[in-house]
Amino acid sequence: MRTLLIADLHLSEHTPDITQGFINYLATTAVDAQAVYILGDLFDAWIGDDLLDYPHPLADVATRVSTALSTLANNGTRVYLMHGNRDFFIGQRFADACSATLLPDIQEAELHGIPLVLLHGDSLCTLDKDYMAFREQSRDPQWQAQMLALPLEQRLELASSLRQQSGAANAKKADAIMDVTPSEVVKLMEKRGVATMIHGHTHRPKVHELTVDGVPAKRFVLGDWDSQHGWDIVIDEKSEHATAPHLRQFPLDQPPV
Repeated sequence: MRTLLIADLHLSEHTPDITQGFINYLATTAVDAQAVYILGDLFDAWIGDDLLDYPHPLADVATRVSTALSTLANNGTRVYLMHGNRDFFIGQRFADACSATLLPDIQEAELHGIPLVLLHGDSLCTLDKDYMAFREQSRDPQWQAQMLALPLEQRLELASSLRQQSGAANAKKADAIMDVTPSEVVKLMEKRGVATMIHGHTHRPKVHELTVDGVPAKRFVLGDWDSQHGWDIVIDEKSEHATAPHLRQFPLDQPPV
């Protein structure tokens, strides 16, 4: 058995190739997996589960995706969803439509005998003070309730405006500010007592070697999907032993089996 982890698909009505590639991935690569973890930003923007009640192109995308995930789950693969910085409004209704379990922002797990910590990764970018302030606000239940009370069209316009502002602001930020803060990585791994971390968010796929509590450790960063390629991490169990997590890129039209 094996477990798959992915992040940062950023699905929208404007990404038909990625949507279809993801659905193909679920029907081929993931079909015999023990579990699939989606570590945030499944959608490029999610403005509330009530979107599913409206005739909107993104609702059509969400319905296709939730149907594919639910089919996978009903065939025995456990599906886990985590919020990202773009889709933190995903709620229980959408999770139920996917037959998925919603995870907290930081999740400890033991996958095939490997203790690790999973997260989207944005909470580690502590040098980006402006974003961290927005992140704190956007996770506030009162603020979320106020936003979700707005009419759908207004929320769609707000999401579009926030994406434009974010893109303009990020273009002016130094690379180090946009990446995780190394000391925060070590602090979290020490606190959780693990030597393996997996996250997305930064769109900088890589396996980082470091030292935590005097022992070798690794931080796996998932890549973001585009119209040509997808990224995942596979942990494959063989004869009662688990291989180390393996980061891989693959052609979107030829998902690994």
